[in-house]
Amino acid sequence: MSTLSSPCYPETWLHQWRWHDLEVSYATPGLDQQRPVVVLVHGFGACKEHWRHNLPPLSEHWDVVALDLIGFGASEKPRAQLDGEPEESGSVRYGIDFWARQVKDFVVTQLHQPVALVGNSIGGVVALAAADQLEANGHPARGVVLVDCAQRAIDDKRVDEQPFGRKLGRPLLKSLVRKRWLTTALFNSLAKPGVIRTVLRQAYPTGRNRDEALVNLLHGPTQDGGASESFRGFINLFNDRLATELLANLTTPVSVIWGSKDPWEPMEEAKRWMRFPCVEQFESLEGLGHCPHDEAPEQVNPLLLTWITSMFCANGGGSD
Repeated sequence: MSTLSSPCYPETWLHQWRWHDLEVSYATPGLDQQRPVVVLVHGFGACKEHWRHNLPPLSEHWDVVALDLIGFGASEKPRAQLDGEPEESGSVRYGIDFWARQVKDFVVTQLHQPVALVGNSIGGVVALAAADQLEANGHPARGVVLVDCAQRAIDDKRVDEQPFGRKLGRPLLKSLVRKRWLTTALFNSLAKPGVIRTVLRQAYPTGRNRDEALVNLLHGPTQDGGASESFRGFINLFNDRLATELLANLTTPVSVIWGSKDPWEPMEEAKRWMRFPCVEQFESLEGLGHCPHDEAPEQVNPLLLTWITSMFCANGGGSD
C-alpha cells in the first residue's frame, strides 16, 4: 500500500485502502492477525490523528487502527449529493450509514480478528451504526466504547424539543444549507486556525493538550480540494441516525465515557442511556470537555484498557 504523510504517526504506520473507488487513509502500527483489533473512529471535522495520544499506548495490548472517514483527514473528499439532487458521477450521500458502511466493510474485508469499536462525537454514532451493520452481517463486534457521543439535537425526530423560534425558522434553514455557494462560503469562514483555536477553547476546558499541533492537524485537511463537501453533507443531515435509536436495538455491549464539561452534548441526557440493555457502564470525567480522549488521555486510556479487555475476554478473546 502507498503511504501518506502525517503530523503524528511514523510513515510506516500509514496505509491506504480502496473502498468503492475511494481512497481511505488509516494508521496502524501493524496488523499481525493474531491479536484482537481496536478500531478508532474520529468525530466531525477531526481525523485519525485525533487519536494521537491513544493509538500508541493501546497498541501495546492489541492491534489498533485509526481510520479517516471519507471526506476527512487524508481520505478522499468526493462531492456531496443531497436527497432530491440529480445523480452525479463520483458524488456520495454523506451520512451516518454511509460512514458506518465504510467502517463495517473495513472490518469485514481487512480484519480477521475480534474487533472493538471506539468513537468520539459523531464518530460514536458511526461506531454504533457500524456495530449494528456488523451484527446484521454476522460479524458482531465484541463491544463499542462511546466518548462524548453526538446526540444530534437538530434532527427532525427531535424537533419537538426545540424552542419555538428555532422550529419556526427551521424550513428556511433547511432550504439555505442546501445551497453549495453558501455552505462553501461558511466552511471557508470556519476553516481558519483562529476559529479552530476558539472552538478548541470550548471543547478542551482544562486547556490540556490544546496545542498548536492540534490546531495544525485539524486545519491541514480543510485545505484539501473538496473539503467543504463533507461539511455540506453533514449540515444537511436533518433526518438521520440517532444514538438512542441504535442503542434501543443493539445487542453488542456498549460502554460510555463523558466529559462533565462537554459544552455541546449534555451529560445528563447521556446518563439516561443506561436504560438500554446494551449499555453496561458509564463513566463521567470531571472537568473535561467534548474530547476527553485527547484532553486527558492519562484518564481515558486506563478506562479503554479495562473495558476493552473485558469485552474481548467475555467473548473468548483477550489481549496479549
